[in-house]
Order: sequence, then C-alpha cells, then structure tokens
Amino acid sequence: MKAVNPATAMPKSIGVELGWCERAVARGLANLSSRQEADGAWRGDYGGPMFLLPMYVAACHIGGRPIEPRRRYGMIAYLSENQQVDGSFGLHVEDSGCLFTTVLCYVALRLLGLMAADERATKARAFIHAHGTALACASWGKFTLALLNLYEYEGLHPVLPELWLLPTSLPIHPSRLWCHCRQVYLPMAHLYGSRARMPANELTHALRRELYDRPYDSIRFADHRNTIAPGDVYVPTSTALKAVSFVTGLYERVHARALRARSLARLLDHIEFEDRATQFIRIGPVNAVLNTLVHYFRSPLSEATKRSFAALEGYLWDGHDGTKMNGYNSTALWDTAFATQAMLDTPLGASHRETLQRAHAFVVDNQVLEDLPDCQRYYRHPCRGGWPFSDRAHGWPITDCTAEGLTAALMLEDAGLPGLPEERIFAAVKLLLGWQNRDGGWATYERQRAGRWLESLNPAHVFGDIMVDHSYPECTAACLHSLALCRRRFAACPDRKVVDLVRRRAGTAIRRGERFLRKCQRSDGSWEGSWGVCFTYGTWFGVRGLRATGADDSDPALRRACGFLYAHQNADGGWGESGASCRQRRYIASPSHAVNTAWALLTLVTAGQTRDPRCARAARFLVTAQLEDGDWPRQSLSGVFNKTALINYENYRRTFPIWALARFAAAAA
Repeated sequence: MKAVNPATAMPKSIGVELGWCERAVARGLANLSSRQEADGAWRGDYGGPMFLLPMYVAACHIGGRPIEPRRRYGMIAYLSENQQVDGSFGLHVEDSGCLFTTVLCYVALRLLGLMAADERATKARAFIHAHGTALACASWGKFTLALLNLYEYEGLHPVLPELWLLPTSLPIHPSRLWCHCRQVYLPMAHLYGSRARMPANELTHALRRELYDRPYDSIRFADHRNTIAPGDVYVPTSTALKAVSFVTGLYERVHARALRARSLARLLDHIEFEDRATQFIRIGPVNAVLNTLVHYFRSPLSEATKRSFAALEGYLWDGHDGTKMNGYNSTALWDTAFATQAMLDTPLGASHRETLQRAHAFVVDNQVLEDLPDCQRYYRHPCRGGWPFSDRAHGWPITDCTAEGLTAALMLEDAGLPGLPEERIFAAVKLLLGWQNRDGGWATYERQRAGRWLESLNPAHVFGDIMVDHSYPECTAACLHSLALCRRRFAACPDRKVVDLVRRRAGTAIRRGERFLRKCQRSDGSWEGSWGVCFTYGTWFGVRGLRATGADDSDPALRRACGFLYAHQNADGGWGESGASCRQRRYIASPSHAVNTAWALLTLVTAGQTRDPRCARAARFLVTAQLEDGDWPRQSLSGVFNKTALINYENYRRTFPIWALARFAAAAA
C-alpha cells in the first residue's frame, strides 16, 4: 500500500494544511470503522513476546492434543519469520540473542514437526550450544523443560507450595505479589510440588541429545540452578534471593509429605477459583497454560482439563507473520475505549453514528457488575464497576482500563447516546477511589501490597518489576482524567451522597494524584512509560493527567514536558523512540514512528502548543505517512511490559494518528 505522495502533501499555508489534516482524519476514520467487529469492539494483534507460543505448543504436546495442520504451519511460519540471522530468538520479535526463548522456540519447532537437520533447527542449536546449552537458560525456560521431561527438577530453585500456608501478614506471603506474578507462580508451585512431568518418549530422548553437550544422564542438574546465560539477565540474582534460595533448598530436602499435600490442596482451591472467576480464560497466557497443565496432570480426561485446553485457543492469533499466542485473550475494551475517544474528538463522529452505537453497546455490556464471591479469601481486590483489558468474561478489571472505559462511556453520553445508569458510574468511581495507593498514584489491578524491596527477590531474571504492583504515571493519569470528567458530569447535582463521593472524595483523590504525577516527572521534563514505548507514551499521559487536574498552559511541568519533546523531534517533524528506551530507561531515538509522533503531538496540543510551527511539522509527518487506504504503516512495536518485553498494539497506529490530527486541526482552526 502506497503512502500519500509527500511532494503534494506539504501545503504552504495553514488553511491548506488543515484541509490535509481533515482529509487524513476522514480516511483514517473510514479505515478504522471498517475494522470494527460485529459486537462493536476493535481487536488486534497483541503478539511479540517469543516465549508464549512455545509454552502453548508444549502444553498441547504434553496433553496429547494434536495441533491442526493449518495452525501448525502458521506457527512454524511465525517462529521461522522471527528467527534471527545468528539462529537465535529474542525475548520479543525485535530482540535477539536470548537463550531462554531460543531454547523454547527450538523445542517448539521440533514438537511442531521440524526435523533436527532442518537449517532453522541447526542454526538455533548452534546458538544454544555456543551459549551454555539449555543448562544456562532462564528459570521459566528450565521450568517448561522440566514439564517436558527435558530438565530435572533438581536443577530448579524450589517453588514452594507451602508458602501459601504462611500467615498473610508476613511480607513474603504470595498474596502480596503483583497479581500476574502471583497467578504464574501459583500453578508453578503446584506443578513443582507434585513433580509433574510427561513420560519420556523417542522425541524426548532426541531433544535431550540436541539440547545438551553431554549425555543427559551424566548431568548434575543441581549444579546448574544458578547457571544463566548473560544475555538472559536483566535483573541479576541478588544476595537476598541467593539467601532465600538457600533456605528453601534446605527446606525442600526435609519437607513433610502431609504438609506438602495440604499445600497442594490449597493451591488447587485457588486455581479452581481462578477458573471460575475468569470462565477458564485466566489472567494471561502463561498462567492459562500452567493452570491447564495442573488439571491435565491431575486428571487428563476431566471437564476442567477439556475446558482449559479449549480456552487456550482464545489466545491464538493469525497475524501478518504467522500464528502466534497473544499476550491476552484480546485487546477489545482497551482498543475500543481509545478508538471511541479518538472518533468522538473528530468533527466527523456524527457521520459514523452506527459505529459509535456499536462501540457504546460493547463498552456498556463489558463493565463488571458484581464482585466475586469470597474475593478476599482468594486475595482478589473488589471488581464491581470496573472494566478489564479485554472483556467482562475475563474478570480482572484494571485501573486504567476502568478509567478509559468510563471516559468512553461519559463521552458517548455527551454525544447523545444513552448514558450509563448513575449507580454504575458511582460503582466505577468507588472502585477507582479504592484502588488509589498511599503515594497518591494508581497501580494496575490492585493497590500496592508490598514495598519495592520485594523486587530484590525477582527470580525470573529476564523481566523487571514483576513482584510488586506499584503506582504508574499512565494508570494515575488515566484515573485522574476519568475522575475529573465525573466531577464535571455531576457538578450541579445536589444529592448529598453524590457530593460526598464525586466532589469531596474524588476531589481529594485528584489532588493526591496530581502530587504523585508532579513528583514522578523526571528532571528532563518527561515521564517514563511502563506500558508503552516509552517517554513519548509516558509524557502524553503525564500532561493529560495534569491537564485534568487543572494545570494551564503556563504550568512549569507542562512547559518542561514540551521542552523535552521538542528536544527529541526528528528533522522530518516526527518522533521515533526505540524499544531499547524501556530497557535502558533513557530516551533512545530511532526513525520517526507514526505512533510515537501521534503521542508527542497529542501532548503538545494538550499543553497549548498548537501554534508552534513544530506541531505543524508533526502533523505534516503524520499526513504524509498515511497510506492510501487510510491506515498507517506497520512499524516497530509500540507496547512493552516489565521493561524488557515489547508487545504489539496493532490498532495504535490506526487510532492515535487520527486522534492527534483531529485535535491539532481543531485547536489550530
């Protein structure tokens, strides 16, 4: 698909330039509307991490579930497409040289039917042997291999089931972990405690020969608990983690069978609660795979096992580069909330009324309406009134998803569509207020439950910030924006309960959130993003959040943010930020990127900079980068999690450029 001709897309006057913006917005909206699904949602490719699909393939192999040929060929194509020249696979598709994912992807290719003599397998195997063999891959890789009978449990640091029996008041109780971490190590502990592994077969013995440089039976796996390839290390093993591993290793030698059985029963109870609460979707793909294997190893023919394997299919996605496993069951609510807001911020929203009506139905239908029974017993935060990242069936509301869902609902009401019942708005507000942390910020799924010191016990090595759900600028800004809209919505309501909730309590929360945002602004004027790449993303949220609290154009924080962005604008008018910014925690420039540019332009317009010629240059870049069909080209990944794992948000390139151009044109008119 061709881009618009730059030679004819660089108008001389502001009037012509605004005309080009408006036409680009119209083309973009037509393209965006055409991609809406029947239920009113937008969903997109949410792939990128290279450890997800191999875990799915491993589960199917262990469970004896054949993968249909079309899917199998698509998976081989995906793995082949994303293999690097040196034979390795990266932690994500734009990375390279990660032994953890190279081992898992190699095993997946072999399980999918690739022969050991195939050039792709040969190159991957050469990389594996040159970097320490499978003995040196990170802990999640070793654990997956143990389930496949390709690594011995003695070579793992213990994942003790008994930790779940400790008093919840202890700072190391699993209930204090970030929920994604908690829900991964929950089934891991069950599988470790029961020493689950598939029987060895001919392929098992072949893979044992291929993954190691010595006979399998001669390896002292216990000597390799701490063996890890340098390329797999983002978080080095701390002294504290070494001490904990030593103590748990001693305990594992002498643990009582009766206490182990009691621990496994407790874990199974929690796993079954997660099944019920999410209709077997689970919080994410890793724990979905591991929970499935817990059921399979306990009872291969049970209904829970059947439902578990069936639910895994919802994570698969046929993308431009083959069949992958997405990082969530879908992006539906998140993408729909942003697409709706972008559409409503254009002057053409009325011409897409049916699209907005369908989006309205989806947003309204996917608010969580009831709290889970016994949620406190299972360490779950209340969820009534929230919105998940994907859909209500998923069952895990998130702070910023709730905020953006509520914002979309309120904006749709302003556009003349039916409003949410007030009681449902109040439920969302109460949930947002209950999520706020002591520092004034908002985390993701729950309030912060432990100090940041717990990150020193991070056992995964390849990810950062997995242990504690702490406050983030993006989540905080989204919540501030939504709460401010609610205050405006009920500004004239005299009801005492409304005054107390929306004006007094929400007002206090907004002031505390503002202080948090100002405190975490960096000295260069930026905010660091944790869920997008990276400083352009975080800075958009930071400025949007401060604007919601009442900051004006002259606010020093906004001026510093604009100065930061102008300092990094490329010669072509755009912004491009490398995904390495997330890992290195500093801005690393790259060629101009439509999504980074859209975030930067949105920030500048929000901060009152529309008349600055540099904003016009940014708008011009977005116009000239647009394709003839109204889309923008596929570029580098714009999402990230836990500092190191880039992930795709397919619809960002279709939503944010429209939004930025529409806001720019409206402010410049």
